[in-house]
Amino acid sequence: MIKIGMMIGDRYEVLEKIGTGGMSDVYKAKDHKLNRFVAVKVLKQEFSENANFVSKFKTEAQAAAGMMHPNIVNVYDVGEEGGVYYIVMELVEGITLKKYIEKKARLSVKEAVSIAIQVSMGIECAHNNHIIHRDIKPQNIMISKDGKVKVTDFGIAKAVSSNTITSNVMGSVHYTSPEQARGGYSDEKSDIYSLGITLFEMLTGRVPFNGETTLQRYL
Repeated sequence: MIKIGMMIGDRYEVLEKIGTGGMSDVYKAKDHKLNRFVAVKVLKQEFSENANFVSKFKTEAQAAAGMMHPNIVNVYDVGEEGGVYYIVMELVEGITLKKYIEKKARLSVKEAVSIAIQVSMGIECAHNNHIIHRDIKPQNIMISKDGKVKVTDFGIAKAVSSNTITSNVMGSVHYTSPEQARGGYSDEKSDIYSLGITLFEMLTGRVPFNGETTLQRYL
């Protein structure tokens, strides 16, 4: 159980909760060893005893820790303490692309292309390391206060040992590629498809398909 003010790993002081997702919660913390602020992603307690979820959580850490790129949120540390599984990441002061789109309604072509290029560079780094993100969407793209764009949350990313891997429907429905929706093969092109949907949303303020129509048109 994570509480504000507690220490994790005799090093990270939990300061405040800054986000939550389907599998984990994210806290702002202070690294007392290096005297800097970090983000600590903690697997939700209801999943910590599930071997499948723990495996996915560890996969995220292993996948992201192998990459260093200015357009990817860096992973600093990973650990487990008293049944609490956590990942220590770079703290990005800013907002998600999703919130940014909601704030501006729609982006100019110039700004949308600039963001898309930065996301593409982060994805390219992952693909060069044989890692498919599989959940590219505005909620998983951070824009820092100084305008830098970073891809985060490799929660369902997996290192691939061949050109393609079999996948289940894992990404968010509005951004899921046809091959993912069918539960078939997915590869690097699946991320490119999801980036295309994200670019569409940046320019129009909406996704091209609403509700469950994305899945319905593919199945």
